[in-house]
Amino acid sequence: MGGDTWQAVCALEEIEVERGVAALVHAQAVAIFRTARDEVHALANQDPGRRGAVLARGIVGRRGSVDFVALPLHRHAFDLATGVCLQDPTVRVAVYDTRVVDGVVEVGARRERAPVPTVVRRPRRGAPVRRPELSRWPPLPRRGR
Repeated sequence: MGGDTWQAVCALEEIEVERGVAALVHAQAVAIFRTARDEVHALANQDPGRRGAVLARGIVGRRGSVDFVALPLHRHAFDLATGVCLQDPTVRVAVYDTRVVDGVVEVGARRERAPVPTVVRRPRRGAPVRRPELSRWPPLPRRGR
């Protein structure tokens, strides 16, 4: 697919404010969102954790200056501009170029994304975990007094 290929999806007025719609664009399931400021964003319509096509049903909101969509099931929020998860920056969804021409929403090519920084987590060092001794299990029956 060329970088200048645009596909008309629907009229801007058909997308409710702070809602999303699903569409098949360039043979990919895409979720298209309209913000309160009449900006249009397109993300891959796929939950990265569970692989379900549910992102278009997400809750659109705003945190500070960041417009986001929260997944309906586990409420992970994704930045509409970058596709990065606000809770875990190592998780992201694909982002597509969008534009509105004569009131029609068009979706373009998938944006190239920057590499995700690798977070190295080291195991904690501390006191060893105390486990019950197996020689005491099962417990001996109590004798009457």
